[in-house]
Amino acid sequence: MGKYHNLLYIAMKLAFDWSLQDNGTVAALLDELYACEKTFERIFLGAIFGTSAPHFLAGWKSDFMDKEENIHALVFFLDHATNANLEYREGDKTYRFIDVPLESCGKASPVRVVIQMGSAEILMILLRFGAQILSGKAATNPIESILDRLKEYKRVYPYELVSCLKLVLRALPKVDFTVDKNVFKQLDLPEDYNYQRRLALEKYGEILEDHLIPSSRCGLKPVELKHLCRCMIREMLWKNFELPFGIQKLPVPASLQRYLDLFDD
Repeated sequence: MGKYHNLLYIAMKLAFDWSLQDNGTVAALLDELYACEKTFERIFLGAIFGTSAPHFLAGWKSDFMDKEENIHALVFFLDHATNANLEYREGDKTYRFIDVPLESCGKASPVRVVIQMGSAEILMILLRFGAQILSGKAATNPIESILDRLKEYKRVYPYELVSCLKLVLRALPKVDFTVDKNVFKQLDLPEDYNYQRRLALEKYGEILEDHLIPSSRCGLKPVELKHLCRCMIREMLWKNFELPFGIQKLPVPASLQRYLDLFDD
């Protein structure tokens, strides 16, 4: 954070403006940004909230002209970070560029902030690039947070929130509800009792009736083999830093490529 600190942002803006294709240079720039700030808020906040929000959240002006340019810049740097296999370590945790916590948002990951915002457009971008929705250290399940918000609308569901739910369901094998088994202790249930099924029916019965969650994604029926295959293929591509563009290299029909890339379900 010395006197040359702002030169990093000038370099960041120039790299985007000139569509710099030198992956090594852009990767080195991202590494320097992280070493300096331990976050990539300058790239993510404008795309998530728009150009005016960063001033109120973090006290700085967006480096890009409008929200559309912010989104294009986000995709530009996501592409370079993926091609360079960038990872960043904080304590005992290692993050990909796309999952580095946002300091001004309670150290939540970008995808969690986007889910909370209900922004389907940005969520689609992050999920295609392999953003990790679930985290073992997270206090809340982001899928349950969407479902709890949907319950508040008394079955008149907002389009953006429903779209976010459907996108998340494409990216995960199934919904794992947070179950407090102590609540059911007095019922003396068998060891193999399906708590997920009971919780889904009791807590989100109306949402299930309205077919917002397929019965195969919440423990009521077995998950479709096609969907499980999609999740496994995407996981392998993610491990090899090949999401999303590695999908186009697979010897499968275009319709299956769209399915793997989360455009279809």
